[in-house]
Amino acid sequence: MAMEDTTESCSSWAAVDSSQAHTRQQQQRHKLDVYNEVLCRLREDGRPEVQSPTFEDGLWNHFNRLPARYALDVNVERAEDVLTHKKLLELAKEPANRPVFAVRLVQVSPVPDGSQADFSDSNAPGIGDSQSASTYFRQRQQVQDEDNFASAPPYPRPMHEITFSTHDKPKLLSLLTSLLAELGLNIQEAHAFSTNDGYSLDVFVVDGWPCEETDRLKDLLQKEIHKMGRQAWSKSHSSSPQIKNAQSGENFLPDHVQIPTDGTDVWEINFQLLKFGNKVASGSYGDLYRGTYCSQDVAIKVLKPERVNVDMQREFAQEVFIMRKVRHKNVVQFIGACTKPPSLCIVTEFMSGGSVYDFLHKQKGVFKLPALLRVAIDVSKGMNYLHQNNIIHRDLKAANLLMDENEVVKVADFGVARVKAGSGVMTAETGTYRWMAPEVIEHKPYDHKADVFSFGIVMWELLTAKLPYEYLTPLQAAVGVVQKGLRPTLPKNTHPKLDELLHKCWQQDPAARPDFSEILEILQLIAKEVEDEYCRKDKSSGGFLSVLRRGH
Repeated sequence: MAMEDTTESCSSWAAVDSSQAHTRQQQQRHKLDVYNEVLCRLREDGRPEVQSPTFEDGLWNHFNRLPARYALDVNVERAEDVLTHKKLLELAKEPANRPVFAVRLVQVSPVPDGSQADFSDSNAPGIGDSQSASTYFRQRQQVQDEDNFASAPPYPRPMHEITFSTHDKPKLLSLLTSLLAELGLNIQEAHAFSTNDGYSLDVFVVDGWPCEETDRLKDLLQKEIHKMGRQAWSKSHSSSPQIKNAQSGENFLPDHVQIPTDGTDVWEINFQLLKFGNKVASGSYGDLYRGTYCSQDVAIKVLKPERVNVDMQREFAQEVFIMRKVRHKNVVQFIGACTKPPSLCIVTEFMSGGSVYDFLHKQKGVFKLPALLRVAIDVSKGMNYLHQNNIIHRDLKAANLLMDENEVVKVADFGVARVKAGSGVMTAETGTYRWMAPEVIEHKPYDHKADVFSFGIVMWELLTAKLPYEYLTPLQAAVGVVQKGLRPTLPKNTHPKLDELLHKCWQQDPAARPDFSEILEILQLIAKEVEDEYCRKDKSSGGFLSVLRRGH
């Protein structure tokens, strides 16, 4: 992980601060405009709530609890929706209520040519709009009279809007999408918001419910929530988290994962021997530091004690178990771990070159084709090794690919990796939506071929230096991948064999995707062809070696 560059001039930082301040001012003005319009419409509609002397302050507080993009998404023509959102958030404060939800029948206005918006079209309403990813959301109207639904524009099935509110927690979206999938509902649109005091407001537009009425849908949702159990929706943290020494893995590892207990696998580190340097990254649940251990440069990932709950304990134990069993030059080297609360941390080799993601998106770097192929080959070697050892990474993306001082790329971050069960398939959703395979998004059983799909997206990222589906929110990208077969568009000058390989990697059918052993073989053949081509072009000038160097 590269350390942040602190040599920026004061003037550069001032320019950034000024730009950010201007953006915040614009967002605040827009929020105020939407608030005033919603308030005006509620007054015109004669809503009794408006008569309360505290209503205006309460409504303004509601907007301020939510991120700025909430105001962008609000359909002011349906100002009563804001009251629904406000009420749901208030009800969610009571633990016994969680999650609370509302269901209504909706119709989606057709685009000008009379057809519905197509998620595969970047110019479709709500998808390619640079001002807001919510034009599609704004166009949606409630069907005031359900008996008149047949007179609305013809669609294959009725659509419903389901809005949830509960205490925000890790993987809440995974839980909600799984809940909808259990009822056979297909997500056509999604908007997820988190309040600044720890609650969630998640809006889904779904089809798949075969009739217009909503009461039975509400009943089934309530039954499914009850079946999942209140614990699934709780955000309670363990008051004194206990993680057994990972040599036992007690309570946190599945039955098919066994750790030696005969003392032959010693990796516990004395926390006192770690020397912490600069913090190089920070997240909601942990911080990453550069440091030293026994005079060796290391990276230290420390979990924040106040954020550790049972789910995080389980993931921590899984990550330690997986990392301690892998040894490969293209996988970040595990050094040890501290598993005694409250000092829970994982220690690995320090990767001074930083992440591929930072190189592409923060440093605005570009990989020339020979270097790009070297990166792809490094990743393929690491992933092939993991798969041969029955390990599915489940979150392969550029941010989890790190470079050492020699620009060798290594696969990192096994926080959500898993050892493949005896059945060969997994069923829990995880990963990051923009890189996630369709079968994982849909909560279907999946295997190591899910990593192959993610690799295809990573390759596209290397080719373009762009964020996958950058014009979509992560949830919209997920909907497009599953419902519309959405895939990134390859540059026109892509090497033909690379083009063919990527299309194989992101096939909808996992069985049609190649294994990493096959991917590695293809990449090595392409690299040899490219090397020969560069050699022929530069033979007379002697520039061949400089072009093929690992530098960028």
